[in-house]
Formats: sequence, structure tokens, C-alpha cells
Amino acid sequence: MAAMSGPEERDAGGGPAAPSAPSAAAPGPAAAAALGGGGESGGAEEAAAAAAAALLLEAGADPDAPPKKRLRAAGSGGGGAEGAAGSVKLEERLYSVLCCTVCLDLPKASVYQCTNGHLMCAGCFIHLLADSRLKEEQATCPNCRCEISKSLCCRNLAVEKAVSELPAECGFCARQFPRSLLERHQKEECQDRVTQCKYKRIGCPWQGPFHELSVHEAECSHPTKTGNELMDILDEMDQTRKKEMQLYNSIFSLLSFEKIGYTEVQFRPYRTDDFITRLYYETPRLTVLNQTWVLKARVNDSERNPNLSCKRTLSFQLILKSKVNSPMECSFLLLRGPNDDVKINPVIYHFVFSNESNETDYMALPIVDSVECNKLLAAKNINLRLFIFQIQK
Repeated sequence: MAAMSGPEERDAGGGPAAPSAPSAAAPGPAAAAALGGGGESGGAEEAAAAAAAALLLEAGADPDAPPKKRLRAAGSGGGGAEGAAGSVKLEERLYSVLCCTVCLDLPKASVYQCTNGHLMCAGCFIHLLADSRLKEEQATCPNCRCEISKSLCCRNLAVEKAVSELPAECGFCARQFPRSLLERHQKEECQDRVTQCKYKRIGCPWQGPFHELSVHEAECSHPTKTGNELMDILDEMDQTRKKEMQLYNSIFSLLSFEKIGYTEVQFRPYRTDDFITRLYYETPRLTVLNQTWVLKARVNDSERNPNLSCKRTLSFQLILKSKVNSPMECSFLLLRGPNDDVKINPVIYHFVFSNESNETDYMALPIVDSVECNKLLAAKNINLRLFIFQIQK
């Protein structure tokens, strides 16, 4: 009788059955053809085993080693190209470890962590706090649901430094640089960065890669234009500059007024008494120019669910609480407080206050964008500075 093969001997001896050979468990096309040939199956199995052993030897693995060890050796061996692939995989794993738990992207600036160590980028952290203020709920970590706030969470400097050393691809030349150096490379060093002609101020619309700039400027036709051709371009520039200067001139003229008052204002959050409550802000009574005033503010013009909107705005209203003997014409503006980093564009508003008309309409607080609005909403209170100029006739 012919001798049993290795797996058959172990099965016959009562021991645990060894895993079947790949060619026996899932025959490939070649093995299927060999099985179809009847007596040629033994030769096909021997050829498959020899080919597998050759592949393992090429990868630097021992064919007699355990399966996991063979896989490990095949993955780590092989020279420079395979070593580089291993390092890329490590970076990808670090991306998943160091990414923000909310947006799943690597943080670009500050990194905050909850009391259990889960990471959030600064933008998402502020957004979570702003959403909780709008919904009148306690902000929680998206992972573990522990409470988060500016006092409970702290920055993780180690993660910030680790992220700054991870490679990132330049959006112009597709080369990789550490994240800490990428911004400088894209602004100053990259030869493919988008740049503009130095004659843009006289109307040249050209935009292109930096390495083509010198060739374009040598051939640019705008320096040879006549004065009459340039007048239209200069008129447009003058109009833009005139609008910018008008604001500064208005502020300087207001500073020459006899009666000027300013004070720090603190907007505190409250909720309406409606069935679906809405968030609004109000300041305590404050005294400016010997009059009593109150400021109110609302989010997205009292939209029903502002937490569902990505675009967020604040509008405010100035109310005169004192009684006046005659109409009081005023100019006023709100600016950021001395200890805040919120970006607010100065806008001057005018209103004539009287006993019959003692409150202004709601006016947009001139913050730059929704990100700055979220910063204000995430704070415990909104601290700004109010200037009032009384116009005397």
C-alpha cells in the first residue's frame, strides 16, 4: 500500500488536522487543470510547493519557520524600496493616531485633549463649545462623552510638535516637507507657487508659476502702455482707496468731538421664555456720557436652529434707558476688547435717540467670518469695547 502523506498520517493518528495546502483548499487555474488530468495532480502539487518556497526564499524568509514569522520577514526584508514603503505605512498609522476625533484630519494649529486624552483640533474644539452654548447643553467629548470646557481641557504640546514633523505634500510641486516648513516653502521657496506680475498695479492680470515670472515680466506689455491707457486703471485704484480712507477719516473726525465716551461691555448669555428657547445676549446697564445704556445681541437674527447652520453671525442693538430732554444724535461702534483675539472690522453706526425712539435696529456685528463668531460663542461671556460720540449741533 502506498505511504500516506503527512496530513493523512496526522489525521489517522488522531491528532489535530493541519491546515490544508493552499492548492488543495482553493485550487488555482493551474491546479484545477492538473486535477482534471487525473494522475498528474501529484506533479502539480510539487510544482506549486516549490514555487511557494522559492518566493519565500526570495523574500528572505525561512520556509520552515512559523507562518507569522514568515509574513513578518517578508514584510520587513527586501531592501530600500520596501523599507521606504514600511516608513510610509508608519506615517499613515500616525495620521490615524494623531488626527482630530471630530474632523479626522491632522490639526494645523493648537491641539486640545479631554480629561481622557482624546485629541481635538482648535477649530473643532471651539465649534463644540459654540454648539453646546446654542443648544444649552454641556459640551462633551465625541469619543468618551466626558465634559469638556476651556478650563477642563488643555493643550497637548507633544502632539503639536509630532504633527509639525510629519510630512505633507506641497500643493504646487507635490514634493513632501515637514509640516512646520511647508508654509514657508509654499510662500517663499517653491518654484511652482502661483505668483502675479509686478505690473499688476497697472492692470496686468497675469498669474502663473514662479519659475515663469521673469520670462513674463521681460515680455509684459503693460510697462509700455501710454498714460491715457493707464488712466482707467488708476481711476479704479483711486476709488478703492477712497473707500478705505473714508472710514479712517470718519474715525479721526469723531475723535475731535467734544463729548466722547467709551466703556468695556460684557455680553452675558440668556435664553428666551419661548417653548423652543433661543439664545440671546445682554449686557448689564452701563453709563456712558452721563446716560444709561444696554446692549443686546442675537445669533443668526434669532434663527430657530442656528446650531444646524455652518454660517453664523451676531447682530447687536443699542438701547438708551435714560430719559432725555431733547433728541440725542450719536455715532457709535464696537471693537474687540483689550484681551481678546477676535477679528472685528470697525464700522460706524449713526442714530438719533429720543424718549419715543430709544433703541436702534439690530445691526450686524462686523466680525470677519463664522470661525470668529464661534470664538465669541464658545467664550463664557463676550467682552467688547463700546465707543459713543455725541454729535452737537
